[in-house]
Amino acid sequence: MTIHIEDLKFQCIIGILDFERTTAQDVIVNFTCEYHYKNEFINYVDIVNLIKETMILSKFELIEEAILSLKSEINKQFPLILSYTIKVTKPSILDDCRVSVSDLYNT
Repeated sequence: MTIHIEDLKFQCIIGILDFERTTAQDVIVNFTCEYHYKNEFINYVDIVNLIKETMILSKFELIEEAILSLKSEINKQFPLILSYTIKVTKPSILDDCRVSVSDLYNT
């Protein structure tokens, strides 16, 4: 089975610039995971809540740090997941593009 969480949008403190440390900005997270469904399912609401809580509470400086922290938490809380991709986008940091960082995890 594959779970797709697409365009999860919320605000958090993320970045190294002075204004990014004081003013929450929009982020968009995309998450896709693979798992074997055998009478046990993964609640996608729990994944969404984990992503939002981790990023809002931690106030990361770098997107890379956010992704590594999310990977650690997902690995602990969702052992049924076999592989996943996380992509974090800062849609408003530059006027002429959207900036994203992504990573793939395979068990």
